[in-house]
Amino acid sequence: MASKKKNMKLKGRLKSYTQTSLYLGFLLVAVNLLVYILNISSGLVLTCFTLFYFAVTVSMLLYNKPIIMNELVSFATQYGQIQKVLLRELELPYAMLDEEGKIIWTNAYFEHVVHKDRGYRKSITSLFPSITKERLPDDMEEVDLNLDYEDRNYLVRMKKISMKEMAQNSDIIDGEGYDGCLIAFYLFDETALRIALKEVDDQSLAVGMVYLDNYEEALESVEEVRRSLLTALIDRKVNKYIAALDGICKKIEKDKYMVILRKKATELLKENKFDLLSDVKTINIGNEMAVTISIGIGLDGLSYAQNYEFARNAIDLALGRGGDQAVVKTPDNTIYFGGKSQQVEKNTRVKARVKAQALREIISSKDQVIIMGHRNPDADSFGAAVGIYRIARTLERKAHIVLNDSGSGAIKSMTDLFRDNDNYTEDMLVNSQQAMEYAGNNAVLVVVDVNKPSITECPDLLRICKTIVVFDHHRQGTEVVENATLSYVEAYASSTCEMVSEILQYIGESIRITSEEADCMYSGIMIDTNNFMSKTGVRTFEAAAFLRRNGADVTRVRKLFREDAVEYKAKADAVSQAEIYKNSYAISTCTSEDIESPTVVGAQAANELLNIRGVKASFILTDYQNQIFISARSIDEVNVQIIMEKMGGGGHLNIAGCQLNGVSISEGIGILKATLDKMIEEGDL
Repeated sequence: MASKKKNMKLKGRLKSYTQTSLYLGFLLVAVNLLVYILNISSGLVLTCFTLFYFAVTVSMLLYNKPIIMNELVSFATQYGQIQKVLLRELELPYAMLDEEGKIIWTNAYFEHVVHKDRGYRKSITSLFPSITKERLPDDMEEVDLNLDYEDRNYLVRMKKISMKEMAQNSDIIDGEGYDGCLIAFYLFDETALRIALKEVDDQSLAVGMVYLDNYEEALESVEEVRRSLLTALIDRKVNKYIAALDGICKKIEKDKYMVILRKKATELLKENKFDLLSDVKTINIGNEMAVTISIGIGLDGLSYAQNYEFARNAIDLALGRGGDQAVVKTPDNTIYFGGKSQQVEKNTRVKARVKAQALREIISSKDQVIIMGHRNPDADSFGAAVGIYRIARTLERKAHIVLNDSGSGAIKSMTDLFRDNDNYTEDMLVNSQQAMEYAGNNAVLVVVDVNKPSITECPDLLRICKTIVVFDHHRQGTEVVENATLSYVEAYASSTCEMVSEILQYIGESIRITSEEADCMYSGIMIDTNNFMSKTGVRTFEAAAFLRRNGADVTRVRKLFREDAVEYKAKADAVSQAEIYKNSYAISTCTSEDIESPTVVGAQAANELLNIRGVKASFILTDYQNQIFISARSIDEVNVQIIMEKMGGGGHLNIAGCQLNGVSISEGIGILKATLDKMIEEGDL
């Protein structure tokens, strides 16, 4: 062992330090030679000193080298022990894992965190189920994950440590071709940091807009001397509610308020499901009409200005969906609350007249008018398109209706009225490809009965046409036609045909509607109101009367909607097989075999199920074109729109639907029941 220590050599700075005395001896020799030149006697004296110096230096080097080596070996051993103790007692949870995620070493603090003994050697997944083998570092050398354990929040960092070099330098194993690794596992406690970040986030600004939906109508329903009292009570109710949330409420117009809140307060509003919506309705000083409000909240924007813009978009959505509801908009999501009451019909037609004038100016400035409804068109979609076609022709503009499929049911009967008809051009009805050829900078695209780009007959037209007009009566959702030059969306209207019929009356005195056109528009109103039994108002009957005066015939319309025997039997089967779920919800299926329009038959069956006593809402599922179509109907007790929105669809308060992809009929029924159960549990139904 001693001989091995003698053979050990120093290197680096330590070697240079120990040999400095020798280098100084060589310098002394050079000085000695110089002294000999000057004086021989002095040179002899210096030579004696030089020899003595070399003797002492060499002897000291030979004597001290083994001692230094022993001290270095001792220090290295103690240093390694200290490192091991420091790592073992480090106040950072730390563990070593093998490639499979099995624990092979832990430090004391890790054992304290997971409440395990020192010899715990199971998989890391047994401690943290979310950290599976797939989440261990693979190609990446380092992986960071967020982990909640017990009541603490941790940042998990897993670092890959290659063992290839160690194996190749080992005297025990043959490391040729070995490419194994260990995984260093760290836990960083971020509980305090996350609490601090949440506190900061909770204090961030949220902007809100509160609009009174029916301010004028509510005031008119109370005697004049009490109107100021009604206004004061509304102001007090809104201000007191916002003040209780430590917010600021400022009245900016007679029926509009701007609200500033902390984000934490909006979470409380969500938990209470915006009970201000129902609180305001309790104000009653003799007013025949209950006051309703709409609320729009914007938060999580990059700036205060962006939050304000989100609030404006949210209140527009709330109003576009019929009012009496709250909408919370963030950069990533839009959440709806309320919307359980029917929007009150507006008595005034001022808006219709203004929109008619705007439409006239837009069409007059263009050469081509392209009219488009939704896919799988119904009577309302086609009837409204025909009404816009008549407006365009009256203004002496070329017009085309985009229709890709008209070979089924009532729609075929309606389109047959215009095909091979000398009063109409051959290019009145065109497909998507032909429509795109007509589209250009000097064409206006009119979208009817739909405000959702993805389900229009030809979504590409929305990108090609620069001028877009939208007419729709469905409640707006998150997806809307953006940058429309003119948008007329009224959720109170029974149908788009009703809206277009009103506009026709204000386009000009020279307009003349043919009996075929009047029949189509009358059909649209009749179908969407279920033969004038639902969602009808004074203006609905006025529109129907206008169409009757212009040649609509009830007998001809009835013949358009006569059913085949197969369709009638399918509807009867759907009604007879209905399951009454939770004693309130009728659920059934409709076959699509040998039926041209199974979704229409399903919708009719859903209407029939509402005639059963005790049924609050009905749902018919139809397997058609590799999709599950759900038709939802109600009378007044349940808002089927919010049910369908939970499943990715939408519609009206009592007429809605959705489409499910990649599921069977039985799975679709299961999803529907699960949605109903959850909404009942959360108090939404």
